[in-house]
Amino acid sequence: MHDINFIRTNPVEFDNRIKLRGLAHCAEKINKIDEERRNTQTVLQNILAERNILSKKIGEIKSKKEDATVIIKKVEKLKDQISSLKELEKIKEDELSAILCRIPNLPSKDVPVGDNEKNNTQYKIWGDKPKFTFKAKRHFEIGENLNLMDFDLASKLSGSRFVVLKGMLAKLERAIAQFMLDKHTNENGYTEMIVPFLVKDDALFGTGNLPKFGEDLFTAGDSHWLIPTAEVPLTNLVREQIINEKELPMRVTSYTPCFRSEAGAAGKDTRGMLRQHQFTKVELVSITTPEDSKQELERMLSSAESILQDLNIHYRVMTLCTGDMGFAANKTYDIEVWLPGENAYREISSCSNCGDFQARRMNAKYKGENKNNFVHTLNGSGLAVGRTLIAILENYQTADGNVEIPKVLQKYFNGQTTIT
Repeated sequence: MHDINFIRTNPVEFDNRIKLRGLAHCAEKINKIDEERRNTQTVLQNILAERNILSKKIGEIKSKKEDATVIIKKVEKLKDQISSLKELEKIKEDELSAILCRIPNLPSKDVPVGDNEKNNTQYKIWGDKPKFTFKAKRHFEIGENLNLMDFDLASKLSGSRFVVLKGMLAKLERAIAQFMLDKHTNENGYTEMIVPFLVKDDALFGTGNLPKFGEDLFTAGDSHWLIPTAEVPLTNLVREQIINEKELPMRVTSYTPCFRSEAGAAGKDTRGMLRQHQFTKVELVSITTPEDSKQELERMLSSAESILQDLNIHYRVMTLCTGDMGFAANKTYDIEVWLPGENAYREISSCSNCGDFQARRMNAKYKGENKNNFVHTLNGSGLAVGRTLIAILENYQTADGNVEIPKVLQKYFNGQTTIT
C-alpha cells in the first residue's frame, strides 16, 4: 500500500515513478478522493464537537428543571447528519483503498528502466559453464531415462503440470532441501520456521497477492488459500505488530510446498518440471529497518548465491527492470542458473526489497526512539528446490545417462556418488 501523504505532497514524482511500472498517471484522481474524504472528516468532526456542546447544555438545562426540547431536537437532527457523514466517509475510504491496493510498489531509483525482461541488466556472474563431450540432455530426458521421473503417472493423479519423483530423485529433492536449510540456519543466520500451508485473505492481501492476483492462486474454500510461496506466512508473522527495534533484523526461513495455478502460463514450459502447479521451495524473509533494507537485500542475495556456489553450478544475477518486477517489490535481483540441456539461463531465485509497501498493508511497525515506524520487508528464494534438482541433473549428467551427486550432497546419500 502506498503512503497517501507522499502522493499528496509529491504527485508529480509519484506519477513519474508509477509510469515506469506501465501505469497511467493517477495522483490527481487519488488526491481528489483523498481531499473529499478529508473534507468529510472535517465536517464530521465539527458536527461531533457541536453535538457534544449541545449535549452538555441539555444536561445543564435539565439540572435547572427547564425545558430543553428545542436543543434536544437540534441534537437529534445532528445525529442524522453524523450518520450520513460517517457513511460518506466510509465510501470515500473504501474508494481510496480500492485504488491504492491495486497500484504496484514504486521502483527504487537505482532500478534500470525498461518494459520487459529484455531490459534487465546483468549484475554479476559466477563460475563457468560445464563442457561436455556429448550432447547435453534436458532434465526430463535424464529423469525419464532413469525411470525416476514420471509425468504420465502424475497426470493420471492430478492432470498436467505435476510430476512423480521416484527413488533416488525423490531422495535428491529431499537432500537438496535439507542442505539449503542447514546452510541458511547454520551459516547464513536464518531461523527455521514451520508455517501453515493454508492462509486467509488478509495474509495474501498483506503480501500483495490479493486482490489483484487471485486467479494465480488455488482456493481451499472458506476464505482459505493454498500458499503460492512461504513468503506469505513468513512475512505475515509480523502483521499488526509493533516490534522492538532491538529485535531487528529478523531473518526467517521455511521449506514448504508452493501452489500456483499458472493462469498466465498457457503454452509455456509444457515439458518437464520448470513450471508446475505444485513445487517445493526454501524461502528467505527478512524484516528490518528502512535504513538497513538496501544492505539486507545484498546479504539475502549472497545467502541465496551461496547454495549454487557450494553446488558449483554456474549462474548469473540480473537486476530486473521497472517493467519486469513483481507487484510488491521496489528492487529485485533474479538468480538465473545455467541449464546445459536447455542451453539457456533460467530463474532459480528472486530476491526482492519491498520497502514499507507490504508493511503498510499489514500494519507492521517497529518501535523506534521517538515513534513507531513501518518495517521494511524482504523476501527471496533460497532456492527453488525443484529447479535446483533440474540444474543438478543437467550440469552433473554423464555420457552414460547417469548423474553425479554434488560433493556437498553426498553426506545425505551415505557417501553414494552417482544416481543410476
